[in-house]
Amino acid sequence: MPVLGIDIGGSGIKANIVDLDLGEPIGKRLKIATPQPSIPEAVAEAVKELASRFDVTGPVGCTFPAVVLNGVTMSAANVDEAWIGTDAAALFREALGRPVTVVNDADAAGLAEMTFGAGKGREGVVICLTFGTGIGSALFTHGVLVPNTEFGHLHFRGYESVEDWAAASAREREELSWGEWGNRVNAYLQYLERIFTPDLMIIGGGVSRRFDQFAGHIETRCEVVPAKLRNEAGIVGAAMAAAAAK
Repeated sequence: MPVLGIDIGGSGIKANIVDLDLGEPIGKRLKIATPQPSIPEAVAEAVKELASRFDVTGPVGCTFPAVVLNGVTMSAANVDEAWIGTDAAALFREALGRPVTVVNDADAAGLAEMTFGAGKGREGVVICLTFGTGIGSALFTHGVLVPNTEFGHLHFRGYESVEDWAAASAREREELSWGEWGNRVNAYLQYLERIFTPDLMIIGGGVSRRFDQFAGHIETRCEVVPAKLRNEAGIVGAAMAAAAAK
């Protein structure tokens, strides 16, 4: 069944049609820049414009970089603070004129990886992390999602949010080598390992395709692997959420 999935981030908004029987995007993925300032009305208009480029009807799934409770965004990570307390599902539903389901971006990516990707069939405790503008997280125990964990906002080494130090954007901003950045990621993963004792950690986001360039710097007890769906996981998870909400 084809469903439109839209992945909203702090710097870009991506969309594609997803075949949920295969767990794969079909056709060409489209991406536009997230409006700046990223106030709700501007982002809704951008989502409407992007959705209009796809010839598919029915419900739409949207991810968002925030704690999401029943379609309401309760925080604002790397987007305008006007999103706090916004009924994002209602806003996008009005803009698109059809049912819209909104979920935390990392939760969506994690659900996709656990269903179709690197976490498929894995038991125990699994942590999925997306490294991009910030750091998103999804925690699973025996395949069941614990939503809205937001491990990227843990205080770490004097930083109010560890993502300020270890996100992919930090590597670019500080012009770190892959090895230097890999050492930061390793310290962060070891910290999570001490708290949660996971059986598996999955590294997602755009950096997943460069995993080999920093994997040698990761020293953890548990297995650490790149996401199989890579940067498409959010789109797939968004479509899954929309289909499940029908």
